[in-house]
Amino acid sequence: MIQPWLQPTWARLTELGERLPHALLFMGPAGLGKRELAEALAARLLCDAPRADGHACGQCEPCAWRLAGNHPDLYHVVPAAEAAAAERTEGEGGEGGGSGGAREAGGKAASEQIVIEQIRELQAALSVTGHHSARRVVVLDPAEAMNVFTANALLKLLEEPPAGCVFLLVSSAPRRLLPTIRSRCQQWPFGRPDEGALAHWKAHSDADVQALLALGGGMPLAAERLALAGGGALLARFVRDLGGLQPAEVLKLAAQWESWLKSKEALAAGFGLPELCDWMQRWVSDLAALRLGGQVRFFPAQEGVLSALASRMSVAAASGCYNELAQIRKVSRHPLNLRLVLEDMLMRYARATAGARG
Repeated sequence: MIQPWLQPTWARLTELGERLPHALLFMGPAGLGKRELAEALAARLLCDAPRADGHACGQCEPCAWRLAGNHPDLYHVVPAAEAAAAERTEGEGGEGGGSGGAREAGGKAASEQIVIEQIRELQAALSVTGHHSARRVVVLDPAEAMNVFTANALLKLLEEPPAGCVFLLVSSAPRRLLPTIRSRCQQWPFGRPDEGALAHWKAHSDADVQALLALGGGMPLAAERLALAGGGALLARFVRDLGGLQPAEVLKLAAQWESWLKSKEALAAGFGLPELCDWMQRWVSDLAALRLGGQVRFFPAQEGVLSALASRMSVAAASGCYNELAQIRKVSRHPLNLRLVLEDMLMRYARATAGARG
């Protein structure tokens, strides 16, 4: 499905026709529908008789293969963790969650990176001719999940692409890609939809989803995923815990948050330390904005609580806390000790907001 705010981009892509370059990079914040756009373009490129609106017909033999998930000329390059999670979800009848991270068949934790072996397998597969026609499509997402060795292996393919092969790279963090990768792709940047583009989406979204739109950075699909994962309850607890936090309660709350992040509910929602750090940064960002005379961006429904805290904070305390949280965020995916990270983060926040206790 092409989201309304991406329809102009879709029209431009379909107008290119056979002039489409061999490598495209769809880049922009998560939650816009970039992956869906790439999948729709891949379907169009492999279809024998695309419809007038540019979409695949869904009736021809290649479309039947694709819909069954076994098109021989369509390659998906994704982290093993994503593939394992998708298989687990399908095996559980669509119910997400689980008691831990995605794992491979041998019990080893599945990688969250796109590894060089995947690119080598792709090179081998593309060294032979296509099964149905000369057209082959590779969807690689997220492109920033490649390390430098994997990226260099892909670069060789992009520099000397197999005939008829189109590479569709999707990235929410294009600055993490090698400049040489970006330079070999035609770049298609996407930004946050404006109010006009969101009008149709809002008309068909419930109140809970719309309430989480600001926290999701204005990204509609991110808000939908957050709501579906129980984001409303997560947000309520987050605000309750931070709104009245006293310095003497930091160690207790850190212990509670450690249990919270390890709970089935948090794991099922994909809510871990990186996501919690994001929320903390956004909460403090709103505090700093209010202190500087600006407006709340991420937590509009909690403006009253934020205003009470910000009114008695110094500008230096607000900006300093934000910078400190940014440093913690950088190591949030690989913490040496979860409890210590939480204690450090909450202690810095409590110290910055200590003046708001009266």
